[in-house]
Amino acid sequence: MRVMGVDPGLTRCGLSVIESGRGRQVIALDVDVVRTPATDPVQQRLLAISEAVEYWMDTHQPDVLAIERVFSQHNVSTVMGTAQAGGVVALAAAKRGIEVHFHTPSEVKAAVTGNGNADKAQVTAMVTKILGLQAKPTPADAADALALAICHCWRAPMLARMAEARALAAEQQRKFRATLRAKARAAR
Repeated sequence: MRVMGVDPGLTRCGLSVIESGRGRQVIALDVDVVRTPATDPVQQRLLAISEAVEYWMDTHQPDVLAIERVFSQHNVSTVMGTAQAGGVVALAAAKRGIEVHFHTPSEVKAAVTGNGNADKAQVTAMVTKILGLQAKPTPADAADALALAICHCWRAPMLARMAEARALAAEQQRKFRATLRAKARAAR
């Protein structure tokens, strides 16, 4: 499975592509950070992010995107910019029929470090180790994009099993209700 990890942001948007192998093996294929000047109008910044993301999708052909879910932050303007950048990325994926999954920062931290409260240095160190990189990815947005992709690779089998279980439960519930309705009609 080829996963594109995206750490959305207006000033810096981390992008990565990794491939999963057998078990928990993951291989980094590419990583970069798209930067937009804070002095540019928001729509121009979003356009720059969109163009870079679309180029990455067309070049790397990911099977799925893993995007960081905007979580509560105290700075409303930062949250808005992050959400807007994430929306642009999700829209570009939808136009290409690419599946999108959102992961919270604590899910990502827990997946790569075993601690949902890990700091950026711990995440970067583990990403470097997991991928067998010669140097730590910088800036932190690059490491975060890689961590998102790793998190999805490792969580995807569990997410698929949970979706199958929910679908099976819904089907069984539908059949049970149909049986109850049939018995109620027969009793009349």
